[in-house]
Amino acid sequence: MNNQQDKYGGKTDGMTEGMTLAAIDLGSNSFHMVVARASHNEMRPIEAFAERVQLALEMEKNNLCLEAIARGLSCLSRFRQALDTLKPDMVRVVGTNALRAAKNSGEFIHPAEVLLGYPVEIISGREEARLVYLGVAHSLADDDSARLVVDIGGGSTELVIGQRFEPKLRESLHMGCVTYTDRFFPAGKISKKYFEKAYRAAYKEVLNIRKPYKKHGWENAVGSSGTMRTVEQVICAQGWSKEGITASGLQKLRKMLLESKHMDELPELEGLSERRRHVIVPGVAIICGIFDALGLEHMDTSPGALREGVAYDMLGRLSHEDVRERTVSAMIKRSDIDEQNAEQVERMAILLFDAVSRDWVLDQGDKELLSWAARLHEVGLSVAHTQFHKHGQYLIQHSDLPGFSKQEQQALGLLVRSHRQKFPIDDFTPYSERQSQRLKRLSVLIRLAALFKYVTSIEDIPPFITRVNEGGLTLLFARGWLARNPLTSAVLKSERQQLKKIDFELELAER
Repeated sequence: MNNQQDKYGGKTDGMTEGMTLAAIDLGSNSFHMVVARASHNEMRPIEAFAERVQLALEMEKNNLCLEAIARGLSCLSRFRQALDTLKPDMVRVVGTNALRAAKNSGEFIHPAEVLLGYPVEIISGREEARLVYLGVAHSLADDDSARLVVDIGGGSTELVIGQRFEPKLRESLHMGCVTYTDRFFPAGKISKKYFEKAYRAAYKEVLNIRKPYKKHGWENAVGSSGTMRTVEQVICAQGWSKEGITASGLQKLRKMLLESKHMDELPELEGLSERRRHVIVPGVAIICGIFDALGLEHMDTSPGALREGVAYDMLGRLSHEDVRERTVSAMIKRSDIDEQNAEQVERMAILLFDAVSRDWVLDQGDKELLSWAARLHEVGLSVAHTQFHKHGQYLIQHSDLPGFSKQEQQALGLLVRSHRQKFPIDDFTPYSERQSQRLKRLSVLIRLAALFKYVTSIEDIPPFITRVNEGGLTLLFARGWLARNPLTSAVLKSERQQLKKIDFELELAER
């Protein structure tokens, strides 16, 4: 088993044993990093780091302020030193609400990627909810009871109902302890009026999802994140609960906090760290809104959170449990795609990829992206036949695709858009020169693969050799094959003209 590989040369389950993985969560309030070792399909933490950055603080017109960017990069420089020391085998970096919302997110992301040496993935709110649930589920008893998981972050709050390791309902609401600080407690001032406005806003947010959540139901509620655990620690330290957060304990804490007029004047409470002092009041307002809207009386807390979920998701990808595979398969079923045709295009795309990957410096991630694009290249037919490649791009980029980051969905949609007709040159301009070249080359491969679908169903893979030239590719066919397949010959010649628009030379020859 330890020497086996999957069809793309990836590692199998036994190969993950002992691997060291690092997950970095760029939250709106705090940045977290966990480094863990895979052991018997579980993650054993080695080191954990956390710093309050408040990336979402003082955002104006959805722009990160320069001070927040500087705080974030300073934190990542320390994370970088830890990575250099611990040398993990695999690293994932995910950004959440602040980076989702910020118009100038690139001003942070680009230097962060240079500093860390790894890409920063921006994940959607629902994907964040899925990963949070995964992290929490691995910290709890493995039983079949339905559980409600709530994670309050700096810019958003995720609510998930799931069983075992599978989320059933996932939502991300626009309320967080940092954004609510800015919105409802100006300059750190505290008053009953301010608290009531924050509470009402949170209550109304939860009302949007209350009906389906109450209809599904749950047996126990679990809170995740530093805010939840801090509130539990304070309530228990005051003797208002033996464990967990209670509705009565929340009301007592609310009353105590409102005795102060400013966050700097909050009393020294056991369990309330300096790092949490300036977000505890909006955090309690949000929790009160959730408790009252959902009729909760008690909530346990869990040490599992987004970063642990990201680590377990990495472990799943290495162990053939990649949720992205399930997502693509589900989309194929929903869209009633011709699976035989999709598999033929995928097979041809992978054959071409294997022939050029070394010369073009393409990696396993590129192969997976190409494979998914090939399988989904006709997804737009579920909307209309005309311009179906454009419909496909829209569906992929705007759908809820568990497991995929925003950047992955953009790239996947671009490949589907690029697989036929005019080459969408303008769609590549937002990318760096290196990324643009990579995606253009993958687009060439899926375009060529799609052109061969008229012959692969009849005679399987056509006999040709692929050679990489300085400016493109040469397809070398068996003598007489192009004459025997005039349709494919014609579309290949037409494709040659399209590719010239991106300075790519496609040569056709016979041997």
